[in-house]
Amino acid sequence: MNESESLDALAGRLGAALVARGWRVASAESCTGGGIAEVITRVAGSSAWFEQGFVTYSNTAKHTQLGVPTETLETWGAVSSATVEAMVTGALTRGTADAAVAVSGVAGPDGGTPSRPVGTVWLAWARRGYPPAARCIHFPGGRAEVREGAVRAAIEGLIAEAEATP
Repeated sequence: MNESESLDALAGRLGAALVARGWRVASAESCTGGGIAEVITRVAGSSAWFEQGFVTYSNTAKHTQLGVPTETLETWGAVSSATVEAMVTGALTRGTADAAVAVSGVAGPDGGTPSRPVGTVWLAWARRGYPPAARCIHFPGGRAEVREGAVRAAIEGLIAEAEATP
């Protein structure tokens, strides 16, 4: 991650990459609480390339809004590869975006477990017609730092998707 580049600059780069491909993007967010969509929509003209954001903080919302199977949530938990992969797939199937990102994590200060300590964040990215790719990142710091790190990673991953070939 390039922490020297501002979130606004990253969102601008994302917009340019999406416009160059004629793509629209969506976000499916849990621990970031809409932070990805907020950073993206700071960019003037983002309505040309940002389709929608889902804020699915509860497991019920993940299931009803994005179609995450109850069995996935019960077996793997909200903070897992399986869940974010289902979230990003749901974001793509419930709209017309060409690419999407999903994020779920433990931002803290509490809620961590030995297997998922505070700072554990799962992200998944997908392009329409391709399987999702998930990644777990452990962010240091408090709640604000974990959430900002997750937003940064999400946008950087979307840039990589938009710049990938084909």
